[in-house]
Amino acid sequence: MNYLALSIIAPLVTAGFILLVGKRVSASVIPILAIMAVFLSLFSSIILLLNSASGLIQEIILTGLPNYPLKLIASPLTSILLTMVTLISALVMVYANGYMQQEKHKTRFFAIMLLFITAMQTLVVAGDWILLLSAWELIGLSSYLLIGFWFQKKHVKAAATRAFLVTRTADLGLYLAIFMLIASSGSSDIQVSLNDNSTTSTLAGILLLIAAMGKSAQTPMHDWLQRAMAGPTPVSALLHSATLVAAGAILLIRVAPLLSTDALFVIGLVGGITTVVTGMIALGENDLKRLLAASTSSQYGLMFLAIGAGYPIAALLHLLAHAAIKSSLFMAAGVFQHSRKDTKFSALIGVGRDKPLVFIGFVVSALALSGIPPLSGFFSKDAIITATLTSNHMWIFLPLALLGTLLTGAYMAKAVKLLWSGSAHSIAVHGSKSMSIGFITLVIFAAILGFTFKWVENVLAQPLELDFYAMSLGLISALSGILLGWYISDKKILGVMIKPARTGFAIAGGIDKWIVRPTLVIANICDTLEKYLYRLALNIGKMTVKIAHDKVYGILENYLYQLALGVGKIAVKIAQLSKSTDNQWIDKFIYFMVRMFIKFSHYARAIQSGLIHRELALSAIITGGIVVTLFIMIAFY
Repeated sequence: MNYLALSIIAPLVTAGFILLVGKRVSASVIPILAIMAVFLSLFSSIILLLNSASGLIQEIILTGLPNYPLKLIASPLTSILLTMVTLISALVMVYANGYMQQEKHKTRFFAIMLLFITAMQTLVVAGDWILLLSAWELIGLSSYLLIGFWFQKKHVKAAATRAFLVTRTADLGLYLAIFMLIASSGSSDIQVSLNDNSTTSTLAGILLLIAAMGKSAQTPMHDWLQRAMAGPTPVSALLHSATLVAAGAILLIRVAPLLSTDALFVIGLVGGITTVVTGMIALGENDLKRLLAASTSSQYGLMFLAIGAGYPIAALLHLLAHAAIKSSLFMAAGVFQHSRKDTKFSALIGVGRDKPLVFIGFVVSALALSGIPPLSGFFSKDAIITATLTSNHMWIFLPLALLGTLLTGAYMAKAVKLLWSGSAHSIAVHGSKSMSIGFITLVIFAAILGFTFKWVENVLAQPLELDFYAMSLGLISALSGILLGWYISDKKILGVMIKPARTGFAIAGGIDKWIVRPTLVIANICDTLEKYLYRLALNIGKMTVKIAHDKVYGILENYLYQLALGVGKIAVKIAQLSKSTDNQWIDKFIYFMVRMFIKFSHYARAIQSGLIHRELALSAIITGGIVVTLFIMIAFY
């Protein structure tokens, strides 16, 4: 069986099936179909992972552009990424079954979710640039639809549009990089491009970084991610953990062999700045989901930092840990939101006492994200700190990594403290059983996933020995951050930076002023111009049709008139000829025949005298004439 094809086809076909039969089946059936499809895909992904770990690499080559075939590949790296995506997606789907229980538009929601999952799976196993780019674009479209799912609500459409604009602007970097790599290597095969050591590698690396910054919400393109919280919580749990935001980090991890020293330094610097800037934004937040969103940018900043330090394996390990940790945190936030109908901390105070089991799970994941042993985040963050310690730019990268770790502990401690403070006032949450299954499973993964990292390193043949000093520095930073967040307010910790942090560090208006607003203005101008041109073309078309109609009608009418006139003239000629013939020939012939009959009647009347002797004489004459005639005929015969 071709498990690689099955892993992608299962959610894609189910999405189409749901759209076709969605209105004809019970609403409760649709989530079950979606869950079954993703678990089938997960089963296929696990088989592929086990096969690739034993050295069996599966490929699918499809007909694409001339000389540029499309390619899917299940290598050890892509199999690990595929399993991560499908695992998180499957558990999020289970959670969504409960979270969306009261939602009317389940068909649209689950169909788009499956489409998004298909696109993300295709992205991680794409073996050529053309297929990767297609999947990248489909991710952007489906994420736009998911973020804007509740489009009827205030600010939702604006949030979806902002996310789309920022990521689409950054996507230009991917287009240019792909054009350069294909032109340089002469092939669309990603592996061939990675082996090309031409002078274009630095510029291509920077362009790929720009694309990755947009998807992974790196500074200064971080603002859209917090606004994307307008979507349903299952969307946040999926997009912010192992899929949409992960796409940028996944791209850089896959192309790491291509990146030059200069490109790596820029990537590490961007990641380091992001982890600190967005960490401060998270600390200053007063909304739980927005805090987690800013935290996502910060954690992906650490991954970029590890890639820049020359250790993509450390970034991959943190990517795996973060996927389980962050999705479970968002799931807990969704339960709290259902309980209090809001995600602002002012409304969530004491909600941990309402939902103690969910709160315990939240605490476990928060400690894992902070880097407390023996939870998964401890191993992945120490791998990143180890990478910075051995980097040529240690004195820049290491302080940024440690400060990012400290801020993580601080904002997670702040969240835990606020959720537990105050008194309980329990409110029933619909679909809590289904939500709990997905949530608890992910919390378990968040706790134990670190113990599988050695196996991952061995499969990829990239061993990474943790440094004792790195472990010590990481743990000290994490514990210091937790103590700061628990005992000191965010205002005191951030000091003069609290106001910029709460405005998203939008210096001089930020991306919103320099990219989003100008783009929207240009878009409105283009839209107005397009509508004007449309109306102009429509009016010209109507006028042309009217003129053509009038002209054709006039020509046709004149033709019919001339035709009728010609036929009339012919009829008149025929009538005149008939009249002339009638007067000159027929009437005269009739009059002649009448005269002849009259004359004949006179002769006939003269013969009929009434005298018997005349009648007998006439008869004798006639009889004699007949006899003579017969005699002549017989004689000459």
